[in-house]
Amino acid sequence: MTPQPAPQPRTGAAVKAADRAHVFHSWSAQDLIDPLAVAGAEGSYFWDYDGNRYLDLTSGLVYTNVGYQHPRVVAAIQDQAAHLATFAPAFAVEARSEAARLIAERTPGDLDKIFFTNGGADAVEHAVRMARLHTGRPKVLSAYRSYHGGTQQAVNLTGDPRRWASDSGSSGVVHFWAPFLYRSRFYAETEEQECARALEHLETTLAFEGPGTIAAIVLETIPGTAGVMAPPPGYLAGVRELCDRHGIVFVLDEVMAGFGRTGEWFAADLYGVVPDLMTFAKGVNSGYVPLGGVALSGGIAETFGRRPYPGGLTYSGHPLACAAAVATINVMAEEGVVENAARLGGSFLGPGLRELAARHPSVGEVRGVGMFWALELVRNRETREPLVPYNATGEANAPMAAFAAAAKAHGVWPFVNMNRTHVVPPCTVTEAELKEGLAALDAALSVADTYTD
Repeated sequence: MTPQPAPQPRTGAAVKAADRAHVFHSWSAQDLIDPLAVAGAEGSYFWDYDGNRYLDLTSGLVYTNVGYQHPRVVAAIQDQAAHLATFAPAFAVEARSEAARLIAERTPGDLDKIFFTNGGADAVEHAVRMARLHTGRPKVLSAYRSYHGGTQQAVNLTGDPRRWASDSGSSGVVHFWAPFLYRSRFYAETEEQECARALEHLETTLAFEGPGTIAAIVLETIPGTAGVMAPPPGYLAGVRELCDRHGIVFVLDEVMAGFGRTGEWFAADLYGVVPDLMTFAKGVNSGYVPLGGVALSGGIAETFGRRPYPGGLTYSGHPLACAAAVATINVMAEEGVVENAARLGGSFLGPGLRELAARHPSVGEVRGVGMFWALELVRNRETREPLVPYNATGEANAPMAAFAAAAKAHGVWPFVNMNRTHVVPPCTVTEAELKEGLAALDAALSVADTYTD
């Protein structure tokens, strides 16, 4: 690792002052936040101007799958900038063509056409538009406990509180309950029951909404921000069957779960299911330059063979972003990054998190796969009462704030959402780094334990 620079508190203060004067931050009450001024990052770590270094268990926003400042990805961006820094999307450009080819090689089934966007939210927007145009139907179904992006259609698809302020009754979105055994809405006691009852619920929802009015069902293959809730065996196959039966487009959102995060190139590979459309972003180039996209099946692509697709973006398939994607995918393939996520997730991180759960009464459940994990924090294991109320803020959120502060004090930057902490380090993380992270989480969970019954 590159030696950490000496502390530069004056520079850090200037960076913070300019941020507070001029930057408007997302999802935040501007006067109530105190952003950390970041001086640099490399691999699994970043550091501030005061010399504090943190192991990043968030991977940025779950996107630095090959870690920060990977030299091959940085060099690819530099080389592309020197050769062809930008070009309009209507032309064939080498970096764009090669990125699409490499992605199509890895997507499941016949998802061989790639429409590039600037990120995950607009990928979801375009997937929904494609489905509606393909079917001629208006409505889209998505799950509670989901997140699909911050643009207007994507946020209406979202099934968490970030939707509420922008909710629109004319959005054409219907929400339903997807399976989650730990907090089952179906009074299930086993995965088999949860799967069967969730599919029955979805089938009933389709019947009452009118299958002929529904263009698409949109699901995160494994919901990410909502809690890393892997679906039970058979569920996604059941959704696929319902879509086939009623002529509904099946859309899988792999923005967070894709590109090695689950120990497979795509989470869909874990379940042997091929959607009609699949959205991606984040890990496709580890977020080095904004990029997302939609992978289209042959049937959907054929709809627009002689009928123009009425959508596009000025920066679709931007050469710098695509060059970063080419380098990232090649790094992942040649350096065994996907295999590393699978191996360490199964042999070290998962068992380590379960050991923590055995020692800490604040941990109600551990769930995950690869480098994609969540700890459900509770006040009482028997009642499963969350450590903080749903969508808690202010004093009500004090237990989770105390947990996060303790983690940072022990050199780890945690991913905290509602009553959960997600453990989502870069897929390049080492066993030694995971050991360091588990030790810090151990200390922070001791603080969370003080709030249990």
